[in-house]
Amino acid sequence: MNNTTTKTPAAPAPEIGFDELPRLMGLMTGDEKHGPAATSTLDALWVLYDRVLRVSPATAADPGRDRFLLSKGHGPMAYYAVLAAKGFFPVDLLPGFGSYDSPLGHHPDRLLVPGAEIGSGSLGHGLPLAVGTALGLRAQGLTEPAVWVLIGDAELDEGSNHEAVAYAGAAGLDRLHTLVIDNSSATHGWRGGIASRFEAAGWSAATVDGRDHEALHAAFGAPHPGRPHAVVARVEPKGA
Repeated sequence: MNNTTTKTPAAPAPEIGFDELPRLMGLMTGDEKHGPAATSTLDALWVLYDRVLRVSPATAADPGRDRFLLSKGHGPMAYYAVLAAKGFFPVDLLPGFGSYDSPLGHHPDRLLVPGAEIGSGSLGHGLPLAVGTALGLRAQGLTEPAVWVLIGDAELDEGSNHEAVAYAGAAGLDRLHTLVIDNSSATHGWRGGIASRFEAAGWSAATVDGRDHEALHAAFGAPHPGRPHAVVARVEPKGA
């Protein structure tokens, strides 16, 4: 007689959809939340992680993964909510946001937050780091991974970003993608809008409604052979 018992496979964790992200963000309380900075990125982040980026908890260390760099790191609540929804870390970590012993700081730390590619929060650093990442992948012969970086429109007040924009266009870094969240925070501007600044440097660029998931998805996937690509996602003005 065989007394071997068969264990019933554990049920997969229920999927967390976009509609639940506000609830996840609501778990993160305390001071210095930078709520508008976070909510301005929510839709674009979701579309990227749900429909575009080739990265998951299982492939987070795979050299062939896509890279996402959050430069707008001073408002990471939406980023944390999306990472938790996609299984990079347990939802149970969210209520500890910003506390002394939590890995989820007011600025993401790549050594503490599963799925985070860079530590961020200082304006103007993310796009130059993305340029370096794209160059490094090219040097290694890794031509498949895409590099995405999310910046805020106010970051374009920083000269480091303009140097990165100019270099990436001249170098033809076609695996580089910049997502600009435009909530009318920039001190300066450009005739023709933010997209015109990238186009003048040889980029492909598009401007879309940052709350329209289908428009975001179409812009993210637009072909741009031989050129880096920028998507400007316009959302409601900060403080509106």
